[in-house]
Amino acid sequence: MKKLLFIYNESAGKSTIDQDLCEIISIFTKGGYLVTAYPTQTPTDTADMIKEYSEKYDIITVSGGDGTLSQACSAMMTVENKKPIGYIPAGTTNDFATSFGISKIMTESAKSVVDGRIFNFDVGSFKDEYFCYVAAFGAFTEVTYETPQNIKNILGHFAYVLKGISSLQNIQSYDVTVEYDDGQSVSGEFLFGAVTNSLSLGGMKNFISQGVVFDDGLFEVLLIKTPNNIAELQKLLSKALVNNLDSKYFITFKASKVRFISQNELSWTIDGENGGTSTDVTILNNQKSLGIMLPK
Repeated sequence: MKKLLFIYNESAGKSTIDQDLCEIISIFTKGGYLVTAYPTQTPTDTADMIKEYSEKYDIITVSGGDGTLSQACSAMMTVENKKPIGYIPAGTTNDFATSFGISKIMTESAKSVVDGRIFNFDVGSFKDEYFCYVAAFGAFTEVTYETPQNIKNILGHFAYVLKGISSLQNIQSYDVTVEYDDGQSVSGEFLFGAVTNSLSLGGMKNFISQGVVFDDGLFEVLLIKTPNNIAELQKLLSKALVNNLDSKYFITFKASKVRFISQNELSWTIDGENGGTSTDVTILNNQKSLGIMLPK
């Protein structure tokens, strides 16, 4: 029989995977797999298990939030014999699943693992790490990894982000030069910057959705210039929710390589997790480097 390693985070989202666990394993078994199920015990278990044991399995499947999937992808990028990744979303926002059309009904996404198709998608390099769908700095970003899980569950992902924005007394500005493909560059005072490969960002499905292709070797880059006040910022974000990006404040372009140079340390978030700080970072697109199981 083929072998499947199933790594799941019991505390992801509203911790509902236990309700479907037996049926999920049954679906894998009926699909022809001998299943090893492993509930994560430490924050790094997903990555550690893949690095240590992926060679022994035909497919690796993970269940959790965007951070769990990001760990899985990052770990798989470091092994020589890369295996397809199955994903059962169980997080608060599940941006990746939203973008790729993976069902949030766990039993349905489990079926896609055994009878779906492999899609090879672009993965980003960030210093010595990797990300599935976003690397970002600036306003809102630290909220994603500093907010306790129970608050996320109550408010919903972007609801608490907006709550955090509305309480800001001062808008912090970042003096950044952004260099990208073929010697192009842009400089300015920015409130926020993101390098993405996603239709959904922070739970917003229409933010940067136009022209996104997941395997074209190009990122969508978004920079938001610093507005004059909070009221102006909220107005801009309201328009952005329906993909109405005011060119006075929003800069967007596609690129396969992006370098960010800043006078002060920028705090980054990688797929919603803490990405550390840097004054000079280069982000690269690794085209079609990993396979994800998607519905047919």
